[in-house]
Amino acid sequence: MRIVIVGAGQAAVQLAASLRQEGHEGEIILLGDEPGLPYQRPPLSKAYMKEGDADRLILKPQSFFEKNRIERRESLRVKEIDRAGRQVTSETGETIAYDHLVLATGARNARPPIEGADHESVVELRTLAHASDIRDRLARSRRAVIVGGGFIGLEFAAMAEAAGVATTVVEAGPRLMARAVSPAISERFKAFHRATGTEVLLDAPAARILAPTGSAADRVVLADGSEIMGDLVMVATGVKPNVELAEAAGLAVLNGITVDESLSTGDETISAIGDCASVPGPLGIHLRLESVQAATDQARHLARRLVTGSRETYQAVPWFWSDQGSLKLQIAGLSQGADHFHSLGEEVVDTVFGFRAGTLVSVETVNQPGQHMAARKLLAGETPISREAIEAAAFDLRALAKGQAPTRAAE
Repeated sequence: MRIVIVGAGQAAVQLAASLRQEGHEGEIILLGDEPGLPYQRPPLSKAYMKEGDADRLILKPQSFFEKNRIERRESLRVKEIDRAGRQVTSETGETIAYDHLVLATGARNARPPIEGADHESVVELRTLAHASDIRDRLARSRRAVIVGGGFIGLEFAAMAEAAGVATTVVEAGPRLMARAVSPAISERFKAFHRATGTEVLLDAPAARILAPTGSAADRVVLADGSEIMGDLVMVATGVKPNVELAEAAGLAVLNGITVDESLSTGDETISAIGDCASVPGPLGIHLRLESVQAATDQARHLARRLVTGSRETYQAVPWFWSDQGSLKLQIAGLSQGADHFHSLGEEVVDTVFGFRAGTLVSVETVNQPGQHMAARKLLAGETPISREAIEAAAFDLRALAKGQAPTRAAE
């Protein structure tokens, strides 16, 4: 069986590796639209920005692909899927046949509907090329303005401030990282960034990004008319999944390529994984999980299905992380599903438990790796964890986890 993978990011490379580990002997063809070896994206806003070592980002060396007989095609963009003929066509007109097609097309940055946001000098961070350009410009900058208070914007803000660049974060909403974290964690990180020198403006929607004629963008104008000056302007307002290829092929799409519990689309010969996939989640609705963990878990799960024929339900516990300066945020579960939060921390919050109808659904920690690992273990178990059980353990998840072996391992 020839398996063609469209995409060359974390999910795609993990799938190729896992297929061989599971015993697949057929062809594996990896189609990536960027030049060079596949690389990690999370360090782009963190370690790479500080060190500039692109080699450390490489997911697998060329020798890995050669040894495992994985055909890797770079700088190749797929423009069409012929489902009846079971083949894909590249922008150059080349056709590649498949027995099973996996869409791991990822996501791209979403430029907000702000006047001037598409100016060529306004930077975004998604690819190695973006990061390399920003790193070069950062060395010549004195002040940076970041539109967006999510993970990427705040990770970059911490790096810029540490590099001696005065930084302002402009967030349209009332709190930071609102889509992903509890109010208490938002407050903790707002206080941290402000304490390290970053100006954080909330409820401050950007209206325009201005650039003098013939020059680079140098200011962001807010809705109230105030201007924030900066010789480096970044837009970090989230991403949108690359679903156009699937949609044109008639596959179901709703905030991602819709897949079932086995990660299959409506076409039994096509699957989807990673940032582009909308997967049945623990809250009973389809979700897109933009994380290395989700990409890796989904790839391993799909590899088992393709090799063994197993229709096991994908149900790995979601977990995420974000490194911002000296703070490491780790999240197990989904805080969006919580209807009540309980915070711990003597002077500053370091752990937040999320409960839904009295059952644990998420744990957010700051510089608490032990609690995080215990939370993942507990949330992976078949038995729901009640608030009463956690209170009885004095909110020490490590102690609670020692007495409960998980019966459903994370994928």
